[in-house]
Amino acid sequence: MDLGLRDRRALVLGASSGLGRAVAAALVAEGARVAICSRNKARIEAAARELGAQVGLSCDLTTPGAATSLVDAARQRLGGLDILVTNTGGPPKGRFEDVTVEMWHQGFQSLWLSAVDAIRAALPGMRQQRWGRILLVTSTAAKEPIPGLTVSSGLRAGLLGLMNSLAPEVAEDGVTVNALLPGYTATARITELGIPEETLAEHIPARRLGRPEELGAMAAFLASEQAGYVTGQAIAVDGGFIRGL
Repeated sequence: MDLGLRDRRALVLGASSGLGRAVAAALVAEGARVAICSRNKARIEAAARELGAQVGLSCDLTTPGAATSLVDAARQRLGGLDILVTNTGGPPKGRFEDVTVEMWHQGFQSLWLSAVDAIRAALPGMRQQRWGRILLVTSTAAKEPIPGLTVSSGLRAGLLGLMNSLAPEVAEDGVTVNALLPGYTATARITELGIPEETLAEHIPARRLGRPEELGAMAAFLASEQAGYVTGQAIAVDGGFIRGL
């Protein structure tokens, strides 16, 4: 299937590794012109070369205003922006009583405000050209909180509210807004959590962890021409982990 993404201009946040990199790879494979970002300059430039992305930009999303500057830089380098994929690494783990005020502020900036700033910067151009795709990569924790991930579970649920608020406001301008909820996926984040893969697999109906490229494929479809009538949706890529309606 031709997804109609050739020469579309995309920016993928947090794309030097893991899920962000998989999304960027899927868009590159469909012929999109892709800018990627992460905190480490050398690492993101290397990733851009390996993926065939047009540009790698370094950006620390924990810094206020950084996402706005990032979108402006990507727009200048690509000649505009059609697709925005917000994605950040998970905040530090911890139960509520273990989470400090500083951890809440840092998580709010990196997970929440960076997404808001990036969308605010990208949206006017999308509305003007009457075509745009905004994808928020969150987590199944947005619908089914994960024990010990208090900051992530709290803030990611809020991103779904943001998505549902924004989607109807911009639908008539040809801009779609959707969220992707990856479940347990074979990335470095799983290693950081210190939970054996076989233990996790026991709780997943598919009896395995997801592959990053499976999330990338879903992201590419939601960014496509064919998905123009799909908006305001939170789509889980989780092997059946979420059981609720």
